Amino acid sequence: MTISIPDFSNASVVVVGDVMLDRYLFGKTGRISPEAPVPVVHVNDTDDRPGGAANVAVNLARLGVKTTLLGVVGRDDEAKALESALRKQSVECHFTTLEDRPTITKTRVQSRGQQLIRLDREASIASGSTALTRVLTKHLENTHAVVLSDYGKGSLADVAAMIPACRDAGVPAFVDPKGTDFGKYRGATLLTPNQGEFEAVAGNTETDADLVASAAALITDLDLAALLVTRSEKGMLLLEDGGEPEFLSTRAREVFDVTGAGDTVIAVLAAALASGEPLKSAAQLSNLAAGLVVGKIGAASVTPSELRVALHRRGQGGRGLVTETELKSLVEEARERDEKIVMTNGCFDVLHAGHVGYLEEAKSLGDRLIVAINDDDSVRRLKGEPRPINELQDRMSVLAGLAAVDWVVPFSEDTPQHLIRMVVPDVLVKGGDYRADQIVGSKEVLQNGGEVRVLAFRDGHSSSRIIDKLNP
Repeated sequence: MTISIPDFSNASVVVVGDVMLDRYLFGKTGRISPEAPVPVVHVNDTDDRPGGAANVAVNLARLGVKTTLLGVVGRDDEAKALESALRKQSVECHFTTLEDRPTITKTRVQSRGQQLIRLDREASIASGSTALTRVLTKHLENTHAVVLSDYGKGSLADVAAMIPACRDAGVPAFVDPKGTDFGKYRGATLLTPNQGEFEAVAGNTETDADLVASAAALITDLDLAALLVTRSEKGMLLLEDGGEPEFLSTRAREVFDVTGAGDTVIAVLAAALASGEPLKSAAQLSNLAAGLVVGKIGAASVTPSELRVALHRRGQGGRGLVTETELKSLVEEARERDEKIVMTNGCFDVLHAGHVGYLEEAKSLGDRLIVAINDDDSVRRLKGEPRPINELQDRMSVLAGLAAVDWVVPFSEDTPQHLIRMVVPDVLVKGGDYRADQIVGSKEVLQNGGEVRVLAFRDGHSSSRIIDKLNP
């Protein structure tokens, strides 16, 4: 199945759950304390990062989703630090403050790349859960989805009231569960337990068939629409109520840290569904994102650009037909990854082996190949009637199917001057008998430090010759 990256900026998601501050203290150590057999760390840097449900919110915001976070904090400096870090990520925060409880904070002391100790500061915050339900109800009118992120700290003690509120408002509720009492999540749209959490509730499963049977029983028992079970290196199981099971395989890669991978899974899933993607596509995207995030250190997130690149490497997406606006964004992202942009243009009316060889040679000059293609009116002005033989959409689709081509974009003018000025490729390529200074856009490219290349067409291949053979 082909996966596409939706426009996440049109989606709005509310996250409710156990927010935490992950505080990292970094320093050097070179001696043992005279007071006890422990290393002395000279702290020289501190990094505060959103954790728990707050990390789910960051994952959503990094995708471009309009994100609102509801949680419980104390009246302390840690709450201020957490909110400050979240606002920098464009997360809108609505916290319930408890006077007699601290903001949940996990402090990790690290030296020479190793964690020496973790210090947790927390107390049950269940007394703030009812207030969270009231706040959530006020936000349901203007959101596409709700994520309930349960870390067992008490923010979701009132989850049995939150889920019905979502259902009454017609808003899907996705739950990352905790503990062995899944009954409190009855009526949710979807749960995303890992296999260990799932089997702690449903019992051990020896085979895939056992897993599917237990998942189906849990869906019925809890009145769920679907269940997504994450299975580490085995990928995921997606099962919809009354549907066929979908086993999503993962790609083998080096795993550095699984911290926060569950946050990424539910964030990407919710973002994709809120953006209008079908459940299977959303699950495929979340599976892809999980594979990326475990290759990073600490609670991490992914961007649409990273997802596009990963899809492109799999040959499943991240490329194809684009508009001028989309192309501009894609080129900017590619340049952030230090990718070399190659651009060419033409009518490509009747695609033949000469075209294919030419485009493959053009792609070899860089990392990404853009093909700008004349629209139908432009072709008629250049070639006369009855050209083009093939309409614009057909010509673009055929080009996009070539392995060498990353992006195909149309233009309506006689030349792609405007597009070239917008992109300013690193390499501008043209086929035929030209001097570099005769090529449209060469001036802009050369002034920007790029290069202009002229490639020879393959002998014996031309669209006109093919057309003449068809019309003897």
